[in-house]
This record gives sequence, structure tokens and C-alpha cells, in this order.
Amino acid sequence: MAAMMASITSELLFFLPFVLLALLTFYTTTVAKCHGGRHGWWRGTKRKRPNLPPGAAGLPFVGETFGYLRAHPATSVGRFMEQHIARYGRIYRSSLFGERTVVSADAGLNRYILQNEGRLFECSYPRSIGGILGKWSMLVLVGDPHREMRAISLNFLSSVRLRAVLLPEVERHTLLVLRAWPPSSTFSAQHEAKKFTFNLMAKNIMSMDQGEEETERLRREYITFMKGVVSAPLNLPGTPYWKALKSRAAILGVIERKMEERVEKMSKEDASVEQDDLLGWALKQSNLSKEQILDLLLSLLFAGHETSSMALALAIFFLEGCPKAVQELREEHLGIARRQRLRGECKLSWEDYKEMVFTQCVINETLRLGNVVRFLHRKVIKDVHYKGYDIPSGWKILPVLAAVHLDSSLYEDPQRFNPWRWKSNGSSAGAAQSSSSFMPYGGGTRLCAGSELAKLEMAVFLHHLVLGFRWELAEPDQAFVFPFVDFPKGLPIRVHRIAQDEQE
Repeated sequence: MAAMMASITSELLFFLPFVLLALLTFYTTTVAKCHGGRHGWWRGTKRKRPNLPPGAAGLPFVGETFGYLRAHPATSVGRFMEQHIARYGRIYRSSLFGERTVVSADAGLNRYILQNEGRLFECSYPRSIGGILGKWSMLVLVGDPHREMRAISLNFLSSVRLRAVLLPEVERHTLLVLRAWPPSSTFSAQHEAKKFTFNLMAKNIMSMDQGEEETERLRREYITFMKGVVSAPLNLPGTPYWKALKSRAAILGVIERKMEERVEKMSKEDASVEQDDLLGWALKQSNLSKEQILDLLLSLLFAGHETSSMALALAIFFLEGCPKAVQELREEHLGIARRQRLRGECKLSWEDYKEMVFTQCVINETLRLGNVVRFLHRKVIKDVHYKGYDIPSGWKILPVLAAVHLDSSLYEDPQRFNPWRWKSNGSSAGAAQSSSSFMPYGGGTRLCAGSELAKLEMAVFLHHLVLGFRWELAEPDQAFVFPFVDFPKGLPIRVHRIAQDEQE
């Protein structure tokens, strides 16, 4: 009973800031607007009442926020979505976080939203996200500032750079992690995945080497920072959000020192060639201000680390439960390793990466079933008419990517890990590969700039993992949505090294 009460209390404390935020937003947006006219859609006109999607407002002030954020397995859409889709359909209205909201589990509408970014819809994340990531973070920017920041990221992550610089770096950091695993040991796979992606991003963003005191100090600060990003936005002493703001200041202090050192080095005529990292790239190839560069680097460290590490942990989890997929994966990578030896090489080439066909099927299925990015925050900036429904300007709209990826009308047996569904074999199951309903990295003008790097990281890590190790769960665990995706126990696994003769 005590444990149950503690759980209930913890959940209520988590939601309390959202309640306060909802109350404030409700007063400043909804109540204030009502004083000037009723709905906004027809205020000051003789238009007929809009045909809004069906739905419910929920409780006063807080709406249906509690139900929407309730924890559930990552391989499902949760009871809230299931019940609302069954009752109202795949497009329905609600009241979330104190705002009038349309929720979309419809593949066509989600695609329409992402394709009309900047024309009919725009990014609209809660202010707390901007407060912790920075006002120049690509996640919260819109319009020309977002395009400028994204262009810098895309140039840095170009296909030429992926081949020449990032592929060798990804493989080097993979081996640094895997070679440190003791034989027949037990540890948190989620922690190891986070360590791998953090060290990789720290190296390529600011040339910080793994194991150095400054890198480890930054990694510890980043753990605190991440806990605040995914926590309730309650800025009171001792809360995770408050601690995260302090860690943000510490992290920016490290980045700022690195920037000052780099500027000083670049100003010297006899300086050696600067490190080929994002910091140097931004200083040399852009006109960004100091504040913009700081927020850019911080947000890319966040984006490049958190989602990639969770996707990798999910792949390890799903594969552990599908021995047939592990066997086919191992056979594919044994073939790549044999061709490497025939060439007299010991490192992966871009051609090797392109031969990882079944690996890409595993990656796609992991992203579809695991849904690291569950939904996106958007705002309607022009009145929209879709499938007979009117969606007024000023409303929030949430394209729920997970609901589409787990839609049984689009994916057969959607809650089963089946990487073979992505094979281009002419069957109906293989048609999913080219389906426009698959959007794990968003789409349109805000398609994740690091999506190709993320897939490269997973492919290279899986290559060395299946060739060098067998693994099983050390104890039961499962990915849950809190609303961020996380393994409550950290995904504890037990690994066993594969003997050299088994790799032949």
C-alpha cells in the first residue's frame, strides 16, 4: 500500500507543473480571447460554425493532459490514444497543456502537416523546452533562422563528410566501447549506448576525446541536463528542471571556453590546421553570433546523443527477442568481414555500409516499433480544411507518428518485431519500405538533419556487436513512454564474446 501511495504521489508531483502551466495558458490564451469574441475562427465574420473534429475538452483548465501523458509501453500507443481513436476516429480534438488541440493519428494528415511547414503550420514547442535548450535551438526555431541553422548542420553532415570523416569516427568509437566489455559480463546496454553516442558527438562537435577529465565532467553535467529536459518544467530549487538549468550553464561554459581557445588558435598565422569539428565549421563557415553557436552546439549534442542512443538500445532489445533476425544479421556481416579480408583491409568502407541491406531493415523496424520520437508539436497558422474538418488558426496540432507506425491498416501485425517486412521482394509486406507513412525522423523542411548519421551509427555498432558478441537480458525489462522513451532498469544484458573461429 505504501509503495502504491508513493507511486501515486510521484505521478501527481510530475503532473503538477503541467497543471500550473495549463492554468496559466488557459487564462492568457483561451479566457482572454473569449472576452474579445467567441472562437476566433468566425470572430468578426458571418462564417458558419466550423466543423471541428469530434472530441472532448476533458477536465476544466487541464483538459486531458493527464491521460495523454500517462506512461505506457513504447510498442503501443497507450490506452488514451486507443480509446480516443476507437471513439472519435484517427483525427480528434482535445485540450492539452491548456490549449485547444487537434490530435492526428492519420497518416495523410501527418504528412500534410509536415509538407506544409511554414505555410499552414509551424513548430510550436512548450516554452520550457526553449528555456532549457536555448532560444536558438533548431528544435524551437521557425522560419529563416531555422533554415540558416539547419543549412549549417546539413553542410557539416554532408554525404562527403559522412564517408570520409564520420564513418571512421563512428567505427573507432564503437570499438572503444565494445573492447571495454569484460567477457561474460552484465551491464546496462542503455548506459553503454548513451556513452557511445555522447563521446562520438563530443568528439565531432568540439574535438573532445573520450576518457579525458573535461569530457567526463561534461558527460556528468549532461546527464543532469537531460533529466531536466524530460522532466516537468518546475523551476524551483532542487527540482530536476532547476538542476538542468544549472547544468546548462556549466555546459555552455565548457563550450564557450572551447570557442575562445579555437578563436585564439585560428588568429595565429602559424597555427596548425584546426580540428575538423562542428565548432570550427561554425566559426569559419557561418556568420552566427556567439549565442547562436552556443545554442547550436548544445542542441546538436542533445539531438545527436539522446535519440540515437535510445534507438540503439531498442535495437539490442528487439534483436534479443528475435534469434532468427540476429542469425541473418550475423550472416550478412560475416560476408562483409570476409570481403574486407580479401581486400586486405580491416576497416569498414562506405561500400561495406551500403551492403548492409538487412541491417537497414532491422533499423527501420526498430524505429517503426520503438518510436523514439512519438509526436511533434505544431501550431496552425492558417485556417485548414481537411477531410471535411475545419482546423482553426491558432490551435495546436499534434501529428502522432507512433500511432501511424503502429496502425494495423498500414502494417500487418504492427506490434511484432518483423524486419523482413522492409525487404523489397515485391510482396505486400515489402511495400512498407516505400510507404510515405514511415516518418521516424519527421519530414518536410524539418526532417532531422542527422538522420543519416543516426542510421550509420546503428549499422556500424550492430556490425561489430553481432560479430563479436552474443547477449541476453540479465533480467526482464521493457521500454516505456514517460512521455520520453526509457528502459526503467536500463536494459541490463549479459554478453558473451564469440570465439575467433566462430567469426570465420
